[in-house]
Amino acid sequence: MASDIRITVAVERVLAAMLTDADADHYGLELMKLTGLASGSLYPILLRLRKAGWVEARWEEIDPVAEGRPPRRYYRLTPEGVRNATRATAKRESRPARTETKLARVAW
Repeated sequence: MASDIRITVAVERVLAAMLTDADADHYGLELMKLTGLASGSLYPILLRLRKAGWVEARWEEIDPVAEGRPPRRYYRLTPEGVRNATRATAKRESRPARTETKLARVAW
């Protein structure tokens, strides 16, 4: 099934960031800032989400010389992606928070 995506913490971060404005286009640097993920983690996730049909992508149509930068690739959740992302992030929010156990250091 195309919508089968393993929902890792990193994938949850990307989906949550995109859901902040589900109807908007998002670009890589923006998503990296919102999620705290490096490009080497972010772009493979976006590719998996695109292959699953959760995200669509398009290149920005600009004159790179006039803008002084290369065109951006924009990513947007598809309607299926919005439904699945909403479900995935709702599951995350319903899970109890993990508690960290700190081990005491013993001085010998």
